[in-house]
Amino acid sequence: MTDMILLTGISGFIAKHVALKLLNAGYAVRGTIRSARRADEVRAALKPHLTDPAAIDRLTFATADLESDAGWSAAMAGIAAVIHTASPFPIAQPKDEQVLIRPAVEGTRRVLMAAKSAGITRVILTSSTVAIIDETVHGLQNEDNWCKLDAPGTTAYAKSKTLAEQQAWRIAKDEGLSLTTINPGFVVGPPLDASYGSSIGVVKRFLKGKDPMLPKIGFAMVDVRDVAEMHLRALQRPATAGKRYAAVAGAMWMPDMGAVLKAAYPARRIATRTAPAFLLRILALFDPTIRSILPSLGIIHDVSGARAQTEMDMAFVTPADALRASADWLVRNGQA
Repeated sequence: MTDMILLTGISGFIAKHVALKLLNAGYAVRGTIRSARRADEVRAALKPHLTDPAAIDRLTFATADLESDAGWSAAMAGIAAVIHTASPFPIAQPKDEQVLIRPAVEGTRRVLMAAKSAGITRVILTSSTVAIIDETVHGLQNEDNWCKLDAPGTTAYAKSKTLAEQQAWRIAKDEGLSLTTINPGFVVGPPLDASYGSSIGVVKRFLKGKDPMLPKIGFAMVDVRDVAEMHLRALQRPATAGKRYAAVAGAMWMPDMGAVLKAAYPARRIATRTAPAFLLRILALFDPTIRSILPSLGIIHDVSGARAQTEMDMAFVTPADALRASADWLVRNGQA
């Protein structure tokens, strides 16, 4: 009998890639969506990339929302393991941080407790490097680090991912669940369709020349295909239970990202110059997106991907190659 995996938030950028990996590996997938109307969109995104076209018959859907108990019990029926990817990801921080924190934390509790009630013990959670990065620490960090919630530069998004992951570990301990977390950095790489979310939107902004200069901020980065592969390998390797795994290929400054894309598309007006900090502080008075990055100016938080390389045998796509793959997809598909 083919194991069926419940994949929450299947319409998301990362989740669609996870679904593709699972189907190509022979699993059956039940994906949760908030609206049944998204089912055809997900099928259309996955179909062209399946190694066996008949694998699409192993994809089913369940309607469930992180902020409601309705549907979760039915979604868990007959499931062998849960991969919980669903969580909000903003391009700008909200005025009320609970807009992000509440659904992330309550949704994680709801999913894990529904799994427990259904007798499911294996859970893989998509967290983030923001739950690893301690703003008070300089230099390379790893899975032993945790975000400090009271640090001045800690965003609402970082709090949401940290609190959700910490709750997941508490529930796993209390309820006897076998939990692995995958903690991706800034996720780029080729989307499977035009519903790709905020991170690819940043690459699109580069290509469209929206900004004359770029802030000196840096990100730990990873290709979405590697993130999906790590979810699959975690599922297939019981020894990964009880551990966090940073999905990180390396780190890049934003002006360096611009330089990579400018070299690939020299005819485009792509910014490579670094914006002066004083100018950004002035612009931040009028632009909440710029205001949200001020605490990160001049800082690059690098996180080690060594554990994934050693224990999962991951060979990561480089950040530059992942960035170029994102841009190539956007250009080929008329998105930028």
